[in-house]
Amino acid sequence: MKKYERIRNLREDMDMTQTQVGEYLHISQRSYAHYEAGTREIPIDILMEIADLFEVNIDYIVGRTNIKEKLPMN
Repeated sequence: MKKYERIRNLREDMDMTQTQVGEYLHISQRSYAHYEAGTREIPIDILMEIADLFEVNIDYIVGRTNIKEKLPMN
């Protein structure tokens, strides 16, 4: 699996374009495309926003778990 293949899959599952996700994140489509391709590391603040957008656990995005659900907040 590519490094950030899961964010592409999550985006496609929500029928969103890279442009739409970029707009949500306040970044360009091109910057977001680099994240999906794994050619740029995703800053933690952007990673948190992506997890919020797709309502998944950050560990799921980075491949540390196969559990999508967010952890409960303390």
